[in-house]
Amino acid sequence: MTPAACGFAQRPDQPMTDEDVTLHIRPYRDDDQPAVIALWHVCNLVVQQNDQADDIARKLRVQRHLFLIGTINDDIVATVMAGYEGHRGWINYLAIHPNRRGCSFGRTIMNHAEELLRNEGCPKINLQVRETNADVIAFYKHLGYSNDHVVSLGKRL
Repeated sequence: MTPAACGFAQRPDQPMTDEDVTLHIRPYRDDDQPAVIALWHVCNLVVQQNDQADDIARKLRVQRHLFLIGTINDDIVATVMAGYEGHRGWINYLAIHPNRRGCSFGRTIMNHAEELLRNEGCPKINLQVRETNADVIAFYKHLGYSNDHVVSLGKRL
């Protein structure tokens, strides 16, 4: 895909460089919170019953190094929260800014999260997708994930 097709506007006074389309992945920093929450809103990941600031605070208490941020030119355009509890790994809050989709950034940040989980000794990753989100289900299937044909149950504490 060309940089323009990936949602990048070429600066009129400078040529486009590879740096302009490289996703840089790093751990979450405390000053990322406003941009991360804004990204989650743009990506429609926010549900009424979840307080995103609380979700972030809880994640930072457990395996902080598995909360990844993807940036382009210092702008946060991707996130993923990974976790491993000794039996299964989990993926939450995978977000790619809508203007940056279709450029393999989702695959890139997922590969990074998978590698970190593999290094933790994780044998399998689970994730949940709302059944109405066909595009995201197709994305994960493209990455090799499949329906485990289990029922996900939850209880708010």
